[in-house]
Amino acid sequence: QVQLVESGGGLVQAGGSLRLSCAASGRIFSIGAMGWYRQAPGKQRDLVASITKGGRTNYADSVKGRFTISRDNVKNTVYLQMNSLKPEDTAVYYCNADILSRQSYNSMEYWGKGTLVTVSS
Repeated sequence: QVQLVESGGGLVQAGGSLRLSCAASGRIFSIGAMGWYRQAPGKQRDLVASITKGGRTNYADSVKGRFTISRDNVKNTVYLQMNSLKPEDTAVYYCNADILSRQSYNSMEYWGKGTLVTVSS
């Protein structure tokens, strides 16, 4: 069974930094694109950043220049370094990955359970 587990969320003051991690585990054959989404109370879940297996990245305009996504293909882990945090970054952050498991012929999209990031003003 494949699962994604996030860590690194918490409470930080505006201007501070946090680093989120998301580790994929289970019977994994390969992992394609990985990404981070976030959902603030009463709002939809939006893409924050994504990264392909080859390292090509994409960012939401609201986080460009402040957040950096990276991955370790050996550890099956994706990271999100968040700097210059703002109160509007407060949300539950979810990890997402396109994974081909050893039990399937097709890749599937997996989600973590989320980690809360709270930025105080």
